[in-house]
Amino acid sequence: MRRLRKVKIVATLGPASETYETIRALHEAGADVFRLNMSHGSHEEIRAKHEIIRQVEKDLDSPIAILADLQGPKLRVGVFGNEAEELEEGAAFRLDLDPAPGDATRVCLPHKEIFDALEPGARLLVNDGKIRLTVEECGSDFANCRVETGGTISNRKGVNVPDVVLPLAALSEKDRDDLEFVCALGVDWLALSFVQRAKDVFEARELADGRAAILSKIEKPAAVEAFEDILDASDGIMVARGDLGVELPVSAVPPIQKRLVRKCRAAAKPVIVATQMLESMIESPMPTRAEVSDVATAIYEGTDAIMLSAESAAGSYPIEAVTTMDRVAIEVEADPTYEQIISASRTSSGSTVADAIVAAAREIAEKTDIKAICCFTQSGTTALLTARERPGVPIIAMTSLLGTSRRLCLSWGCHCVMTPELERFKGAVVSAARTARAAGFATETDQIVVTAGVPFNVPGTTNILRVAPCDERLIYNTDPG
Repeated sequence: MRRLRKVKIVATLGPASETYETIRALHEAGADVFRLNMSHGSHEEIRAKHEIIRQVEKDLDSPIAILADLQGPKLRVGVFGNEAEELEEGAAFRLDLDPAPGDATRVCLPHKEIFDALEPGARLLVNDGKIRLTVEECGSDFANCRVETGGTISNRKGVNVPDVVLPLAALSEKDRDDLEFVCALGVDWLALSFVQRAKDVFEARELADGRAAILSKIEKPAAVEAFEDILDASDGIMVARGDLGVELPVSAVPPIQKRLVRKCRAAAKPVIVATQMLESMIESPMPTRAEVSDVATAIYEGTDAIMLSAESAAGSYPIEAVTTMDRVAIEVEADPTYEQIISASRTSSGSTVADAIVAAAREIAEKTDIKAICCFTQSGTTALLTARERPGVPIIAMTSLLGTSRRLCLSWGCHCVMTPELERFKGAVVSAARTARAAGFATETDQIVVTAGVPFNVPGTTNILRVAPCDERLIYNTDPG
């Protein structure tokens, strides 16, 4: 399943995309990764979607990554006697632990940990920030607030607390159950919601025990402040602009997005830009021009992946949404300005032998008529380092490990191919040449760059580079290895 673009597309599955026919059509239209939202659906429904994805993968002989997105701790108000109340700007409103139904003056907030962390002056944002409260007085079981922005407040609306780091466990009991379930199923990535600090990632990594890679969602101001530590602890990042735009001024989100994408690129860790990318396509077969520009901006920044949420999960036009993203990506990446921006934003490589090998591969590809960079990888690190370079030619990531192949489906530019275990470099070069031809990246008269580690099948040993012809007869005649 060769793509004509390097950025990857993540599509969320839901009621609009749960049949074999639709999931297959989404993959054929351009979806490289499928997201399973653990906030919705039973375990049996999640299992059914997982089985369909794996069947599509088998039928099309095309690796597919599956991302399970854990719900995270959800903070919500209680219920009201009248189900909803109108809060007037300037009015007093109290939040407390009393489970009695609320009214226009108070409501239960059944999260003692919030009261333990609040201080006067802290903001509370209700219903995605539509209602804004400022704490004037607080204690261990109450917060007396002033309504800064009024509106309708109703049963169980969500609450955001942007100004304090809450002493919440990153994983709820539901998250722990979901994590074990999806790891047993065999998902490739776990997305952690509402990460605030690096130690939130460590618990999930311990529970996953190597069965899935860990991706942290950046959606709180505390996560932005602690980003370097969170990035170090994570295998990948999602810039989740929905809650981030609630807890921070919306004007702050674009520069944060740009900074986080660049830091992920420098660290050779995949990054997804998510939320409301083609929101209008939930109900319309055509996106707005502003949405297309938003998608294009993320691609110009060099993000690894762009994501659809409700557009593919619950919208009326899921396949059209994926097709639109695919077309925008192809158009952007064909723009000469794209290559200039990517080159200008490239950071210096590290100081290891592997860093030098992949940097040399990219330079050779840029200065000569090389059609692809073929990297043999076990852990995926060599492919990730190659992707960090953002070369102008395709990256063919070749591995004997199915899990590695699937995880790399999230990484920029990686065309993932399964290969048998190899023992000699000459066999690797022949295999790379055959794969490049079979996938349509090169012909017999072309050349490719091959990188690998000798001895084979040992992670972290990338130490060899060869410019090779795609005619395997020439390889046998000229390669003594």
